[in-house]
Amino acid sequence: MNSNSDLQIAGDILEVQHLLQPAREHPATVAEFVGLARTIATDRAQWAPLVRYDTTTRWYHRLRTGPGYEVWLLSWVPGQGSGLHDHGPSSGVLTVLEGRLTERTERATRALGSGAQRVFAPGYAHEVVNDSFEPAVSLHIYYPRLTEMPMHAAQCAPAAVDVVPA
Repeated sequence: MNSNSDLQIAGDILEVQHLLQPAREHPATVAEFVGLARTIATDRAQWAPLVRYDTTTRWYHRLRTGPGYEVWLLSWVPGQGSGLHDHGPSSGVLTVLEGRLTERTERATRALGSGAQRVFAPGYAHEVVNDSFEPAVSLHIYYPRLTEMPMHAAQCAPAAVDVVPA
């Protein structure tokens, strides 16, 4: 076998169990949290029967918890929004499961279609709203668990739309 690499594996790597990393039961990195969100998104049977729509307030349901993190399912009827807020010391992953949502920040407005994901760090301020004519469903993962959600008075960017492909 010709190789441009100085590293070649002799024998079966699976025979050297002590060199293999065990699969993690719970995510610990941003990429793993994004992967968890994608896994849940594709398992419609896990979340779709739980969804409820409430015209008076945004509906939400804690879907799962793990060491230091939690997963929330939210529904949005047309016109419902979060208000401008941040997530305190928590990082997060927002995934649109159904419908379309709009995310506004001080810098941009993004249209988020089904399958779109946004990752944010602690202190990231945004507003999420359903500007469409159809209900929407989203999945939110927070690490560490969401302990505060400070509201902000400032307005977000209005018109310029930066479309994020789904």
